[in-house]
Amino acid sequence: MRTGVLALLLLVMWALPWFWYGAACVEEHEPERVAAAVRVEGPCVALTFDDGPRSDTTPVLLDGLAQRGVHATFFVIGDRIPGREDILKRMAAEGHQIGVHSQNHKALSDLNTAGLEEEVTRLEETLTQLLGQREFMIRPPYGFTSPCLRRWAKEPIILWSVDTMDWSDHDTDRQVRVVVDKAQDGDIILMHDIYHASVDTALRAVDELMARGYRFVTVEELFALRGVEPQGGKEYRCLPAG
Repeated sequence: MRTGVLALLLLVMWALPWFWYGAACVEEHEPERVAAAVRVEGPCVALTFDDGPRSDTTPVLLDGLAQRGVHATFFVIGDRIPGREDILKRMAAEGHQIGVHSQNHKALSDLNTAGLEEEVTRLEETLTQLLGQREFMIRPPYGFTSPCLRRWAKEPIILWSVDTMDWSDHDTDRQVRVVVDKAQDGDIILMHDIYHASVDTALRAVDELMARGYRFVTVEELFALRGVEPQGGKEYRCLPAG
């Protein structure tokens, strides 16, 4: 009897995080709705790219997005900006959102407040000088967060609900299928703009989802469409209608 009860408890403990992950997209944001959501035709998703900019891939991606009239969100690395400032200025000029990934791609979950200042605030200051903006949403490397980060952050922490795992291979066909098969209204899709295969994946996936009636928006635009006020230090994986 005790063995059976113990096995049941272990099963519940294993399953609970996965249940929470699936439910978070629906439940986490309801209390924050501050206005009636803007009604748009068709489902919306936010395409996000980490780890750039890169000189030989990011401009190609920007070209393809511009041809399709699509806006995306780029979470950039501070150490990759020198010599590529014009790429970030182009992103902003073409209506894309720019956010903070970190200065050196360190796991923010391992850092104290001094370390967060070095990895996040330093990059924010660089982006402010370059773009004239002052507020930048945060995408922590690896998606790792911590109580310290959540208390410290003045901006929302943007995670994701669809992960292409595009860093793991160069299989564009597989990556496209992940996006097209898994994407639902309100999803935040994770990709990287530093791989040639990922650029191809992104543009092919955009074409297929647009043919199905999907619209692509920035993360900021997705918040506005849902009538949700983003909260500093709060984690968001997606923003479904409801």
